[in-house]
Amino acid sequence: MALEWRLRQVMAERGVWTGAELIRLMEDKAGYSLSAPSISVLLANAPKQVKADTMDALCTALDCSPSDLWRHKPTYINRRVETAATIKTKVSNDRLPPI
Repeated sequence: MALEWRLRQVMAERGVWTGAELIRLMEDKAGYSLSAPSISVLLANAPKQVKADTMDALCTALDCSPSDLWRHKPTYINRRVETAATIKTKVSNDRLPPI
């Protein structure tokens, strides 16, 4: 996966160890309420989508930015690596290949 969900790491860096603590922080700092099951899902797995309000509340509660919660890891799926031999066969008769 190209995106790594880092909610647990960010929480740990800030001394927040439980979902209940995170719920309290979100309510106190952001005025945003999220259920315990919803927090549990966010802690267990990377979400496929996050509402803007939820992301704002998480960032406010943890004093972070969305880029702290998500880390991009490039993936090179179907990346094409051309060797000198491959390029030489494409350029035949001193003509450049079509663009």
